[in-house]
Amino acid sequence: MKTVLKSRQLQGDQSGVLVDVTPRTAGWEFIRFTVRRLAAGETWRTRARGEECCVVLLRGSGEVAIDREAPRTFGPRADVFASYPHAVYLPHGHGAAFRASEVSEIAECRAPSEMPLEPKLVGPRDCGFEIRGGGNATRQIVDILSPQFPAHRLMLCEVFTPSGNWSSYPPHKHDVDNPPVEVDLEEIYYYRMRDADGYGFQRLYTADGARDATVKVVHGDVVLIRDGYHPFVTAYGYDAYYLNVLAGERRSMAASDDPKYAALRAAWPPPDPRVPVVPRP
Repeated sequence: MKTVLKSRQLQGDQSGVLVDVTPRTAGWEFIRFTVRRLAAGETWRTRARGEECCVVLLRGSGEVAIDREAPRTFGPRADVFASYPHAVYLPHGHGAAFRASEVSEIAECRAPSEMPLEPKLVGPRDCGFEIRGGGNATRQIVDILSPQFPAHRLMLCEVFTPSGNWSSYPPHKHDVDNPPVEVDLEEIYYYRMRDADGYGFQRLYTADGARDATVKVVHGDVVLIRDGYHPFVTAYGYDAYYLNVLAGERRSMAASDDPKYAALRAAWPPPDPRVPVVPRP
């Protein structure tokens, strides 16, 4: 099965689906992921049935009405590098309507669930803030649905990596159910680049050496992490963003570092002064 999926190219401000990942096409159990463009004035409705859903605004602005509540402002966000995210969490049995006031793009992140939970509008001030790593492995983490958020399976965060820096480093994995050390998770990396010519590389490898591949990623690419270690580096001159979507039987970010590189975590140099890439609100 494919590891890297390319976004569909739409003309101008044409609305439609840019990328769609289903459990069947991914060859896994939990995550469904869709990126959708809405034209100005367009309304898109969804309802979570037998699943939970988190919708993240990637660019644009508009209004969102959860269930029968009055519409509330959703955005604005010029692009992912301009400001912190806006999102809405919809558990099983709840729905929402989004009306775009300008051309907008949203990421729909879904996982199976019938747990009775409460919907929630997640604003920029509700999101987390972390500077992780050091030196040229410094990156910014913005939690949207952290493990502490009252959801069933889904966990989401945005990661901003300055040009030339490494991310998801030291290499780590989460493909074994061994809590509290590690839990088995499916994961998506959805990439956007500050510049259209930007690119980076993601290494995907297993400890036994049975698989070791390096893939080039550009704006709009989706990488499916089914198992193994998966570090990323962005090319010099190009800031990178990726939306992480994770889900599994356990709601935890517990992961294991590759033992060959694990010691690097204890000896980070000072953080890269270019981080944060996006100021905290």
